[in-house]
Amino acid sequence: MKDTSLNIIAISIFAITVSILLGPLFNLPEAVPAIATFCLLGLATLDTFQWQGQGGTILVDLLGGSSKQKRDRILHHEAGHFLVAHLLGIPVSSYALSALEAFKQGQTAQGGVRFEDEQLASQLQSGTLSSQIIDQYCTVWMAGIVAEKIVYGSAQGGVEDRTKIRAILTQLRRPNSEIQLKQNLASMRAKSLIENHKSAYEALVEKMEKRAAVAECCEIIQQNL
Repeated sequence: MKDTSLNIIAISIFAITVSILLGPLFNLPEAVPAIATFCLLGLATLDTFQWQGQGGTILVDLLGGSSKQKRDRILHHEAGHFLVAHLLGIPVSSYALSALEAFKQGQTAQGGVRFEDEQLASQLQSGTLSSQIIDQYCTVWMAGIVAEKIVYGSAQGGVEDRTKIRAILTQLRRPNSEIQLKQNLASMRAKSLIENHKSAYEALVEKMEKRAAVAECCEIIQQNL
């Protein structure tokens, strides 16, 4: 069961427990907490096994991403991925700035920038992943964290990005010391690319905030290189 679904179940149980304790004060019928428990746990179970936890992801994302500051951080984070991928010649297929947007696009309920990564997948399947491809994708994955640090001084997102790098290099049986080194070098490359193309990055942020099409975003990058 996904962490989001477990968190929702835990919150639901806590809320129902409180309603049971406070129910007599508000003349709440005894059946109400029991019915609420059944409904909430039923929905959580359905979400986990039928929708692979997407409903819970969307709910948590909506609750956690309601502030403008949070939305702006996500925007700048994803723009970092987009810009660096474009500069390194990795085509961007789509982007979503929230779980709900991703779900509406027919993707799993997880926001982010999506790439046309057939070359990466093909090399992974054949077990012949080139150093160039590894370096390119590590740089793209670290670019979101780097963009946040450049704009805000720190990064709140990026756990999944680091996990992707670790997963790839672990699959290739690389030592932990090399994994950390790859992340550090990728961060330096991403920082250089974003800082050297600051005007393109800022223009891209404006376009993505308006939910412009991928082609428009690529065009504005080219205009500001």
